Amino acid sequence: MKKFFGEFKEFIAKGNVMDLAIGMVVGSTFTKIVNSMVNDILMPIVSLLTGKTNFANMFIALDGGDYTTLAEAQEAGATIIAYGNLIELIINFLLTALFLFIIVKGLNKLRSLKEKDEEAK
Repeated sequence: MKKFFGEFKEFIAKGNVMDLAIGMVVGSTFTKIVNSMVNDILMPIVSLLTGKTNFANMFIALDGGDYTTLAEAQEAGATIIAYGNLIELIINFLLTALFLFIIVKGLNKLRSLKEKDEEAK
């Protein structure tokens, strides 16, 4: 049993595992930043541009009922096609991809400036 825990301790102490753990924590935090940027800043702008449309509340009730909200239709047990959720997720994806593209483009610009500075020295 001691040998097992000794091997486990050695495995955990290796750089690869620690690098992975740190990468996961940083990635998780970065995900929260990107989600906040998209949901709290960009999506409200899209909402304004589309006339304050609540995409999540767009649906078709297949039972022919007339429901005011998606929650109301779901409570009634209606079979629904919630296409608004799909639209919202697609917009969210596109905005996330745009935000990440801008970040990567900025980082690449910083790298090229650093390389030019190093070459100048």
